[in-house]
Amino acid sequence: MNHYETVFIITPVLSESQIKEVTSRYKELLQENGCKIINDEKWGLRKLAYPVAKKTTGFYHLFEYQAVPSFIEKFEINLKRDERILRFLTVKLDKHAIEWNTKRLQKRSKSEDIEKPTNKKSKSAKSKTKKPVETEE
Repeated sequence: MNHYETVFIITPVLSESQIKEVTSRYKELLQENGCKIINDEKWGLRKLAYPVAKKTTGFYHLFEYQAVPSFIEKFEINLKRDERILRFLTVKLDKHAIEWNTKRLQKRSKSEDIEKPTNKKSKSAKSKTKKPVETEE
């Protein structure tokens, strides 16, 4: 089994529930075919570098997974046939990319653990200190 990474762009006209349906459909397709999902990231709405199908934005989503090489063609055919997918890119990861991804995930999980308590403190600190309002007379 090889490591792969697929990034796809979902059309921005869909609702939040429809976007979840699209991503869960492809996640289930990966799991049904014996793929091990390593990472599943929702990147959110981003501006496209150039218009695609008259759309200037799209919802980005990333799957990092292990799969047999014969499955990739089947997976990409499903992505091509889905009119809700604007673009996609599948890349086979080498050992350096796999190492970089694991470091990135570890760094991200550590920063999320650190940010959660500090965000609560900063919000409460902001709410306690109020600036006096000046009025013109």
